[in-house]
Amino acid sequence: MKVCGKDIKVHGRLIRIASPELDSYEALDDPQAVVDHLRESGVRVDLFTFIQAVPETAPKYAYTMEWDNLAVLPVSTFDHWWNQQIRSYPRNRARQAGKRGVTLREVPFDAALVQGIWEVYNESPVRQGKPNVHYGKDLQTVRREEATFLDRSIFIGAFLGEQLIGFVKLVTDADRTQANLMNIVAMIKHRDKAPTNALIAESVRSCAQRGIRYLLYQNFTYGSKKPDSLTNFKEVNGFARIDLPRYYIPLTLMGRAALRLRLHHSLVDQLPESMGARMRELRSAWYNRRLQSETEAF
Repeated sequence: MKVCGKDIKVHGRLIRIASPELDSYEALDDPQAVVDHLRESGVRVDLFTFIQAVPETAPKYAYTMEWDNLAVLPVSTFDHWWNQQIRSYPRNRARQAGKRGVTLREVPFDAALVQGIWEVYNESPVRQGKPNVHYGKDLQTVRREEATFLDRSIFIGAFLGEQLIGFVKLVTDADRTQANLMNIVAMIKHRDKAPTNALIAESVRSCAQRGIRYLLYQNFTYGSKKPDSLTNFKEVNGFARIDLPRYYIPLTLMGRAALRLRLHHSLVDQLPESMGARMRELRSAWYNRRLQSETEAF
């Protein structure tokens, strides 16, 4: 739904939680106006949440607040990032991509890009031990989903010859102060060619050329989950954890109760980390076994 010129998404059945579609991508200039319009919209929303935008880390509002975090890379020049902000390992990996024939370039959003993204998405039904949510989507669905925010999107492709083996979709805020890695995906079978490292490097280059000051890579850590391989990947590539206020505004009695009982967080996020880690291991083993069985049957 559109509220005060902002796209607002609403999810949940029992507890209806609304947030900006570009939450963490750009500042919400007048949150109270959004809250007032949601109350008058006729759509049931129990709780509205938004995160304060980088680089303002001190709380600005009197709403109920919890600390959230983002992975943030300050950008000045590409050379500064390459020589001062990252370690030798990601530099070597990015160089390795070039040595193994991977080329990087910004690409327009067209039929060729959609076809390439579709092939990347449909390489495997499982990624990182979880079901690949994009696996099995048809071309029309991929086109529709990737066509969001085209007026502020930058697409970068990693190519092996003419084949797209990975891509980045960067989405900027309105004044192009920051860009967020909305999508960064590469083919598993070409992991030895380090396309993801090369895509990060090209993303930094694109931001530096445009004067974009911050590159964001979603959360640095998630809930109670301890730092993992993805966290390490972000860190060695120069991203750092920035803690930011996340605000919650209840709009109904259900919303107030949910906030008081912490029902606005998923059950997994509230489990002890040792139990959550064990559940993730079991989930990964289950999906990998299922994938192997399906492959053998085929």
